[in-house]
Amino acid sequence: MKNLENLLLPLILEAGKIMTGARDIEGAVSEKGGDAANMVTVYDVAVQNFLMTEITKIIPDAFFFAEEKENNAEDLMRDYCFVIDPIDGTSNFVHSYKHSCISVALFSRGVIEFAAIYDPYQNEMFSATKGGGAFLNGKPMKVSERDMHHAIVAFGTCPYYKDTLGQKTFELCYELYRACSDVRRPGAAALDLAYLAAGRNDIFFEIVLSPWDIAAGNLLIKEAGGVITNEKGENIDFSAPSCVLAASPKVYDEFYKIAKKVIEK
Repeated sequence: MKNLENLLLPLILEAGKIMTGARDIEGAVSEKGGDAANMVTVYDVAVQNFLMTEITKIIPDAFFFAEEKENNAEDLMRDYCFVIDPIDGTSNFVHSYKHSCISVALFSRGVIEFAAIYDPYQNEMFSATKGGGAFLNGKPMKVSERDMHHAIVAFGTCPYYKDTLGQKTFELCYELYRACSDVRRPGAAALDLAYLAAGRNDIFFEIVLSPWDIAAGNLLIKEAGGVITNEKGENIDFSAPSCVLAASPKVYDEFYKIAKKVIEK
């Protein structure tokens, strides 16, 4: 896996240049299903196509489960299936907020073996291999040991489900806000998960996320010593969208009790 990692990371770095080199982004946007919160740009497609093309050169029998294509969940059980979010935080990207990333995870027969989340604006590469630890630009990283009173909570707002999940999301945010130090909504779930793995925040939640938003961060957090589950406290099923509750072990139990109470209301 180390040899494969050494081949994949340069490709992801190269894909980042598509993002940083983007011009007239607002003129390259379309809305999925007419939803202003669910955008795609020509650059999302360009990053995805670049990665799929270059990875196929390395692994000709690779399969792909990616945001900007039709997918088959059964492909996650193949020997090599890459789960790709070409630009996580597309809204940030369109607004030149410069807090977006590329997220790539390699599944082998349903098990995540490799993960990378790359922020080209900060030139930060978060990476992990199963059983091999988690790293930020090649240096080991670990989740924090802060208690709930000192914790930072990052969260996602389920922008595609405002009418059904918006109120519950902000109820949970408020309950956690009362218990923790403060909250953050940076707008890129994959980076929120990577930051948790690096100890920059202590808790992350979003009531519904797609598999490509979660996959790489899932391995990063586990390899960095953190906990990540669905609303039932179980491992996440990547065949469909899922609730995500992630935290350091120091605060997970307390966080989960609060989250479970609100989500089940």
